[in-house]
Amino acid sequence: MHVDIVPVGDVRAEVKREASASLRAVYESDVTMHDTQSIPSGAYDRNRDQYSAESFIKLATRVGDGDKNIAVTPKDLFYHRRNYVFGLAYLDGKGSVISTYRLNTSSDGGISRRSDEDVFSDRVRKEVIHEIGHTMGLEHCDNKRCVMSFSPTVREVDIKDEALCGTCQRQVM
Repeated sequence: MHVDIVPVGDVRAEVKREASASLRAVYESDVTMHDTQSIPSGAYDRNRDQYSAESFIKLATRVGDGDKNIAVTPKDLFYHRRNYVFGLAYLDGKGSVISTYRLNTSSDGGISRRSDEDVFSDRVRKEVIHEIGHTMGLEHCDNKRCVMSFSPTVREVDIKDEALCGTCQRQVM
């Protein structure tokens, strides 16, 4: 499988590296980094002061060169009536998106031995693996440690591992 990462907006180099490394490690996929794209026109919702996640998926699907494409953006995303999303993908789709906007917060009030940057990097890796998993047909997993478990808050993101559980692993191999 070949995954094309499509940076949208001002995406930090570390984020691109983490996204690429995680896809290579978990899915053993070939990964390329697409040229940076502008924010899709019409994506911004003035009333919400957020961006439509679906617009970013359409962009990644349109410009990406991979079997699977993932847009990565620092913009705050929403989907339908949800207040926000860390990412979005359509089951068995070609495109997906993650937002780093809400991943870059201290998970424990700053008391952690791990640096905030390490926690942020872990979250980015987990979300990229999670969304590409959806494009490969994986649904949310009931195993809270599995990277495919549903995580509506960063606390749930922090609890899960960066790997697929055995059940999910068997479904994609």
